[in-house]
Amino acid sequence: METKKPSERALELFAAHYNCAQSVFAACAAEDELTEAQRLAIAAAFGGGMARQGEVCGALTGALMALGESGGKGMAVDPAAGRDAVYTEAGELMDRFRTAHGSLLCHELTGCRLNTEEGQRAFKERNTRSEVCTKLIAFAADEVAKIG
Repeated sequence: METKKPSERALELFAAHYNCAQSVFAACAAEDELTEAQRLAIAAAFGGGMARQGEVCGALTGALMALGESGGKGMAVDPAAGRDAVYTEAGELMDRFRTAHGSLLCHELTGCRLNTEEGQRAFKERNTRSEVCTKLIAFAADEVAKIG
């Protein structure tokens, strides 16, 4: 059986109505740590830029959680050195995301304020989920896989 790329699995999860953060975190995190169900639960509140607040993109947040899960283990031995290594990778990922998409913020990336009925309506009418979010999810998942 052929193993799927993390971006393919992330898009499958997103198509199954998980949010962007859940989709990326569950698809990209280390296989030997938490279960997919645990990752989906942990990331549940981070979609829509953190509970639909339009803050940091959930796809990026899910990617950062995956980096933390895999790279944060060094903090148990040396918290300062472990943190520095994770922060370096995370900062580089954030820079690549911002360069590729122009922002880190959900409301800027989608053009919608998802914490309002009007914003949710616009999100649906503009087909933002498939036109914008899928690209952000695939990008974030692919970038985590490169760091892997």
